Amino acid sequence: MPKPEPSPARNQNVYLLFAHAPYYPGPGTEEINTTVVAAGSLLHPQVCQPDGMRIHDLLTQGRQPGEIVPLSTLTYDLGGGADWPAVGDWERVTTDLVQLVHSGYCDALSLGLPEIARALVCTTPDSHLRAFDAAAEEFIDYGSEARAAALAEVGAFLASLVAEQDLWPGDGLLTPLARRS
Repeated sequence: MPKPEPSPARNQNVYLLFAHAPYYPGPGTEEINTTVVAAGSLLHPQVCQPDGMRIHDLLTQGRQPGEIVPLSTLTYDLGGGADWPAVGDWERVTTDLVQLVHSGYCDALSLGLPEIARALVCTTPDSHLRAFDAAAEEFIDYGSEARAAALAEVGAFLASLVAEQDLWPGDGLLTPLARRS
């Protein structure tokens, strides 16, 4: 007897990483400035639709299982952001995702990335970031290798988190565009 197909959100195992305005989840806690959610969270009915579905489609096409895709990579893929209007309002969608996380309607990896790591995940894959090191009185160039290292660090943390249970994308998810007939 054939097994039922798993939910589309669990089947994809792709994650969206995005930076946002910093917040503090409670007294004495560290700043949260970056969030990772399962791709399926974009299909949540409390996320601006159909924008969330379109971003989900873009996010999951041609990706590897377990891949973490920064929002900046999607922007890069969309002609440096010129094509975002045809896809959707990423600012509203990410604001909705942060609200879902705050409300407990989906799981997330909420991070307080250091300044350089956060800046690197907000750049395109081939960008360079220059920062001045006041102690050494010199500029330091951070390129694609530094960005890959920052993403690998987030990936290792996520892998240890999802080793026991994947991120829950929420309930009542909408059907992905790729599955609509």
